[in-house]
Amino acid sequence: MRRGLLITFEGPDGSGKTTQIERLKAFIIEKGYDAVLTREPGGTKIGEKIRDIILDKDHIEMDYMTEALLYAAARAQHVSQIIKPALAEGRTVICDRYIDSSIAYQGYGRKLGESVRVINEYAVKGCFPDITFLLLLDPEIGKIRIRTEEMDRLELEKLDYHKAVFHAYEELGKLYPDRIICIDASRSIDEISNEIQTHIECLLG
Repeated sequence: MRRGLLITFEGPDGSGKTTQIERLKAFIIEKGYDAVLTREPGGTKIGEKIRDIILDKDHIEMDYMTEALLYAAARAQHVSQIIKPALAEGRTVICDRYIDSSIAYQGYGRKLGESVRVINEYAVKGCFPDITFLLLLDPEIGKIRIRTEEMDRLELEKLDYHKAVFHAYEELGKLYPDRIICIDASRSIDEISNEIQTHIECLLG
């Protein structure tokens, strides 16, 4: 049995990842493949509890390194419990955010630098994405798409922080062009979906 594919979605808040993930899952199933849809932080019972701690708006005192380590802890559990077993079974895993998120949000946005990459390389245990779809959207537009009362602790951060994250994603796209597919998320849902499906058809052979 061949190893399954790990497909990750990245992008600033409000870039439309959820819609595209759902569409891709339906497309992959239609092609006759088994698809597992999951998210980070979360994906497991332990990970979801960590997610609640990280994103709680009341936790404004959270230290940046605490935040980074919590993300890595949730990811380690996720990889061990969900992602690696599914890939070993030949299933296609579609993950809403992964290691690139930590590098963008904590490494660049929080200015924690290389420490974030190092701790997350331990967390993923050699399990890296086969392809990453990076939905790029101006953070000012992204924030408008999310209702204030629905924003979590990170989404409520100032615009300067989200701009730093956006530029970090642009840099990651340049650093890993063979893996990261940069997509203009300001276009229509159908245009974005068609582009993603074209890349996946090539991967599935």
